[in-house]
Amino acid sequence: MTDRSMPFDLAGKRIFVAGHRGMVGSAVVRRLQTEDCEILTAGREVLDLRDQAATKAFFDRNRPEVVVLAAAKVGGILANDTYPADFLYDNLVIETNVIGAAFQAGVRKLLFLGSSCIYPKFAPQPIPEDALLTGALEPTNEWYALAKIAGIKLCDAYRKQYGADFISAMPSNLYGPGDNFDLRTSHVLPALMRKAHEAKLAGARSLEVWGTGTPRREFLYVDDLADALVFLLKHYSEPGHINVGTGEDVTIRELAELICRTVGFEGELVFDSSKPDGTPRKLMDVGKLSAMGWRARTSLPEGVAKTYQAFKDSLR
Repeated sequence: MTDRSMPFDLAGKRIFVAGHRGMVGSAVVRRLQTEDCEILTAGREVLDLRDQAATKAFFDRNRPEVVVLAAAKVGGILANDTYPADFLYDNLVIETNVIGAAFQAGVRKLLFLGSSCIYPKFAPQPIPEDALLTGALEPTNEWYALAKIAGIKLCDAYRKQYGADFISAMPSNLYGPGDNFDLRTSHVLPALMRKAHEAKLAGARSLEVWGTGTPRREFLYVDDLADALVFLLKHYSEPGHINVGTGEDVTIRELAELICRTVGFEGELVFDSSKPDGTPRKLMDVGKLSAMGWRARTSLPEGVAKTYQAFKDSLR
């Protein structure tokens, strides 16, 4: 059992970052490199987290003391709507395998990562943690949301039944270096960035944006998230999840305009209202985390500029 009256010390700990090649996992690894700890990773070619026996064997062999569960099958509205079985099954299996193996191997602390899509479509704004399971989910990503809700509850169940120090963090929409820029499966910010970049190179006069441009979204730079997760590993030990975000949001139109300015695309934005908007607004209430003393540092213009530079670097 962990003494929860004191900050949890990461010094000297062996920390397994599941999903270290993804945008979030790689940011967590970058952040942990500034801590005096041993970082343990395993690529998909070494360990398929959907394989229960292989996952248990990995934990038994490596005996991590801390786990950050950043591995997941992720995607935007189109991907979620096209592959509902994959999003529900793969995420359920990954989290149950990792959380179960972590408990059996005596892991001292585990941090499970969810997503703000766990909340009801028409949740109060900004969304408090206790809005979970108070209404219907957004239909276009309910499969992913259901899997993430199950992960939160599984961490809570191990805490309630066995006293395991398993916690959950719910980040807002994430972006940054290492993001997915594939237009078929990407989220809104990297999709708009790639479209604007390609429109600029092609000399296009206009850029199509899905939906009306009116939904509001909150965006958190991924290195800020990684810093928050290290903070939570050290200072948070409670049932339930905690929101991680900036506490600020913008319209999709404002986001598109910012991206076009950053990229240098000067054409017209054309909004296709026949395409789905998704949830009208999704702003997180981050008062609980702010009260603990953590706040995001990277402004949206600064983060978008860094992300665009990383995107251009990846094309070389």
